[in-house]
Amino acid sequence: MEIQKVTDAAFGVYGRILTGYDFTEILKALHCQPCPADNVVYVQGVSELESLPVAKELRERAYGGLPIEVGYCNGNNKKLNAVEYHRSSEIDIAETDLILLLGRQQDIEADYTYDTGKIEAFYVPAGTAVELYATTLHYAPCTAKGDGFRCVIVLPEDTNGELDFEPLRDGEDRLMTAKNKWLIAHEEAGIDGAHCGLKGKNITLA
Repeated sequence: MEIQKVTDAAFGVYGRILTGYDFTEILKALHCQPCPADNVVYVQGVSELESLPVAKELRERAYGGLPIEVGYCNGNNKKLNAVEYHRSSEIDIAETDLILLLGRQQDIEADYTYDTGKIEAFYVPAGTAVELYATTLHYAPCTAKGDGFRCVIVLPEDTNGELDFEPLRDGEDRLMTAKNKWLIAHEEAGIDGAHCGLKGKNITLA
């Protein structure tokens, strides 16, 4: 599939590039976190990242003072596997080059299926931070180079935390797999408990 750039106008549907922040220290701290060679690891919040001055700046400026969590997603990945969305923007800060596979929540069908043919791919250069809007479907980044990817993930506090209530199993509620997380999986991904509503190919990047 065509891989576009986050500097292209087409990315404006999904998010924007964040400027005016110094991410040097947070990316140095991220480099000390594990990066699996054969899978992906996501950590919801890391004190070493959350204690840095830029985390406070993101809380105040990017999230208007709301409590946030600063974690990471590292590893190697070439597949779409699923899409998720939140009721809030997500900030991704790329330490390495990586590729985001993105779609629009507005394209989810009434039966909560989604056609993977509508997914678009965007290349994010190392050192770039992007805000993904709340209506942007996304999942784990994809590897742009052979040595894997490393990405800081910033979200409102408790996002992706374990649910402390039992969601309904009808309508959109069936997509809820964690706090502030609605997910649609591809059956090939074999994600336990997930709604398998992705139709079409499980996109794989060469």
